[in-house]
Amino acid sequence: MPTRTVGIVGLGLLGRGIAACLLSNDFRVVGLTLTQESRDEARKYIASAIDDLIGRGGFPASLGAEWSGRYVEAVDVSELSACDFVIESVYEDLDVKQRLFDEIEAVVGLSVPIASNTSALPISLLQESRRRPERFIGAHWAEPCHLTRFLEVVRGDLTDDATTEAVMDLARRAGKDPSLVRKDVEGFIVNRIGYAMYREAFWLLENGVADVETIDRSFRNAISVWANIAGPFRWMDLSGIPAYAAVMKRLWPKLSCAAEVPRILTDLIEDGAKGISNGKGFYNYTPEEAARWEQRLIENVWISRAAIDKATAEDRFVSGGGS
Repeated sequence: MPTRTVGIVGLGLLGRGIAACLLSNDFRVVGLTLTQESRDEARKYIASAIDDLIGRGGFPASLGAEWSGRYVEAVDVSELSACDFVIESVYEDLDVKQRLFDEIEAVVGLSVPIASNTSALPISLLQESRRRPERFIGAHWAEPCHLTRFLEVVRGDLTDDATTEAVMDLARRAGKDPSLVRKDVEGFIVNRIGYAMYREAFWLLENGVADVETIDRSFRNAISVWANIAGPFRWMDLSGIPAYAAVMKRLWPKLSCAAEVPRILTDLIEDGAKGISNGKGFYNYTPEEAARWEQRLIENVWISRAAIDKATAEDRFVSGGGS
């Protein structure tokens, strides 16, 4: 039976975005968080996200009035008992997650899938000491969750096929274009590629090759040529495969293999930098500048979403031999 009621434990930035995504796609959501303040913030965020989808995403205007009838603000884990799917979205602390899983398993049905919205923790590690480890799986969402097509579905060593199929089905019904990660490797797909990029960016900065703004500008101007329509393998196809082997032979031995957090980053954190949330980071921001950058990100996601949807439709047309 298709999933209808989804419990979300943790309504921070990602959790409330997941709620908005599911509510906008006809799911019933039971959202659990500990404080009234976070419940109020979540409801406000969900309403704004749904207004955005109605105004720009072609969702029906009636959604604005009816979504709240499918949304339950839970104050205790026992209220998850009626859910046929649960998503955990608390911060990346293994002990916290394991204690939470103990509570969830005590109240939900034996066959209810339980997904962890983790960006790096191995799912097989999260499955340890579970009563039914086969129903645990990773579901790595990306902000803004109500807009992006991204979702990584990560099988642990013990995850069964029924759980995997249930998550992939939920993802597609929620408007995602999910990626199935068949082998449980730390960081999954996107973060392994992304953190390799961050490491090399820090090497360039630390070694005086260029400053922060120049590295950012150079990367942006290059990656924007293809990233909305192709991944790294498609890009190699598009730009000529043989040259890559020649460059790899010379360049790979010279790339950074650093295993420690960069000193530049730790210094920033020790100085209180959090990014746009407090105006201090690799760049400094006034409140107005921070708000503009947040809006700029949202605008870019809309543009990216349209480009990805167009590319996906064209890929299906070509592979299906359409006329």
